[in-house]
Amino acid sequence: MLQLSFVNFKQNSYILVEGTSANDRFFIIQSGRVKCFSEVAIPGTTPEILGPGDFIGVVSCMSGHGQPKNVVSLTPVVAIMVHKSQYPELIMKNTPVAMKIVRSFARDMRIVNDRLTKLTLKNIILDSPESLFSIAEYYEKSGHYNIALYGYYQYLKQCSTGINIENAKRKFIALRQRAKAAYLEPSNEIFREYPADSMIFSECQKGADMFIIQEGSVRISKVVDGNEVTLALLKKGDMFGEMALLENKPRSASAIAHEPCRLMVVNMANFNQMVTTQPQMISKLTMMFAERLWAMHRQLANTQLGDLREKLIDMISLQIEKQKVPFVKGNVYHSGLSLTDVFKLCAIPREQQGEACRQIQYDQNIKIVGGKIDVPDVEELIKQAAFYRKQSSRHAN
Repeated sequence: MLQLSFVNFKQNSYILVEGTSANDRFFIIQSGRVKCFSEVAIPGTTPEILGPGDFIGVVSCMSGHGQPKNVVSLTPVVAIMVHKSQYPELIMKNTPVAMKIVRSFARDMRIVNDRLTKLTLKNIILDSPESLFSIAEYYEKSGHYNIALYGYYQYLKQCSTGINIENAKRKFIALRQRAKAAYLEPSNEIFREYPADSMIFSECQKGADMFIIQEGSVRISKVVDGNEVTLALLKKGDMFGEMALLENKPRSASAIAHEPCRLMVVNMANFNQMVTTQPQMISKLTMMFAERLWAMHRQLANTQLGDLREKLIDMISLQIEKQKVPFVKGNVYHSGLSLTDVFKLCAIPREQQGEACRQIQYDQNIKIVGGKIDVPDVEELIKQAAFYRKQSSRHAN
């Protein structure tokens, strides 16, 4: 039988502290208000005020990572405490509560993603179907013809009266002779396979499918000012495209097969069926969203690091921490990341990449072997990155 307990917090008390280890519980506010904020003030962000019916501590609890924010009570607060072990039973008895958490995660991810994109790319992104042409043109010029073919097709589909329509038609017809897209249109298959360097969906594209990676890897990226910026590298078990499914909004970024990949497709019809018949799906979805939000908050902190070497070390650490693999001291960790991958994740411009490469190659905590990054001592690297973030926080304050 599900038994939940009530806890009381006095006014002006810290309920959660940023950076502390993950708790095995989260809270549902019954009465009172709290303020959520980060130690480092991120440009464009303000403290969030939450009240009755809102959740706190879910990201850390469900992801198993440290607290991403401070939470302070503005008034006396009464909250329901839910242990992580109780969550599956809570879903069974009250699916709407779980779905509220999932939808709030989707909303938060969209908000954080917008902030992250603007901070990372140092400009304001104007998402319009017309930009599909410039996206396709970028990939054509860089020799990624399969991706370009897909981009031109989406432009023709969505911008039938666009200013580049005739040019797009010519380019699409010419590319069909030497390029191939895995899926120009959605299929009814539950599983789809994409070869490396093929586009799954494009930013600004309409669509309501969510994907779960069964094999391979996918990069989430945007093309801005003639450069592709990688927002995330996703691997087996990761989920993407969920914001379009849950919020019915155009894609905010492109998804490209980084390696050959096999994907499970979830549309609104089978998603709703899963919600009602497979509570474990909601549990897994909650944990995946929590992982994603935790990583996005860490990437926000990364944008505030001014030193190139510190930024790169912190990003490498983040990619390793996301894996949550137990590390044995003395064993070298093979990240599988290239310096180019990390440059893209940090949105380091081409003109700065030479200097960044020079700075990072002398760092004792990483080695470049066969073009990939190896880490001799993972624990030391993570400590080093944490120190840089803390130092940045002190300077900011």
